[in-house]
Parts: sequence; structure tokens; C-alpha cells
Amino acid sequence: MRQRVGETKTEYSNKPAAISPLMAAVLGRWKQTTQFSAEVDWIFASPVRAGRLPWSSDAVTDAYRKAAGKAGLDNVTTHAMRHTYRSWLDALGTPIAVQQKLMRHADIRTTMNVYGDVVTDQMEQAQSKVGELALNSTQAARSSS
Repeated sequence: MRQRVGETKTEYSNKPAAISPLMAAVLGRWKQTTQFSAEVDWIFASPVRAGRLPWSSDAVTDAYRKAAGKAGLDNVTTHAMRHTYRSWLDALGTPIAVQQKLMRHADIRTTMNVYGDVVTDQMEQAQSKVGELALNSTQAARSSS
């Protein structure tokens, strides 16, 4: 069931997590609709455990896989959300040190080398810009000769 409540894995995991006001509002509305809506209840309280514990990681994974399957996505895990989050942070131009802290990694190399990937058409845009620089330099050199 893995519904462990207690000490965190690292000191970085123990630090408060940042959350946007928009996301806090969405979670607040969710909390009002659940059967375990008291202030002391978990946001995602387990109905199996009468709300005394959060959903198990296995239950979250199962629900996520079912939703992904209905959306036509295969082999998607909840951990993929961490990779997506890092990619989005990068696409927004968030400094790597800020990304590390938001992801609560002890070592910045984990943030840089393990998580995230290029999103949308950033590589194509970058290649186009390099091509423009190269061609403009070549054309400028021809014009000055």
C-alpha cells in the first residue's frame, strides 16, 4: 500500500513546496467536494482508509494509468509528470538553480541530466536562428567583398 507518513527522504524534500495561487484554488475547490473535507483531512484522502491516510501510491498510479489509457496514451507513469514539469520550467526560461529547488533535488546534476526534455518546437526554432545567423554572416561577407 505504501501509505507512509513520516520523515522525508532528504532535507530538500522536507522544505515547503511552492504552489501557484491558481493551483491552490483548484485544490481548494477539490477539497470542498470530497467526503473528507475537514481542514485536518488529507487533500487526497483514501476512502479505503476512511480518510485517515492519503491515497496509496499504487491507487494513484492505477487511476492515472486508467485515465491515460482512456486518452489513448500508453506507458505513461505518474513519474513522467516530474519530467514534464522540468521541461515546462525550462521552456519558460526558469533558471536551472530555481528548477532544482522547485523540484527539490539535492544535487543540481539530477535536475540537469535526468529530468526534462525539449518541448514543442524549441530545437527547430534554435536551428532556424543559427541558420539565419550563418546565412546573414555569409551574405554580409559577400556584400563587403
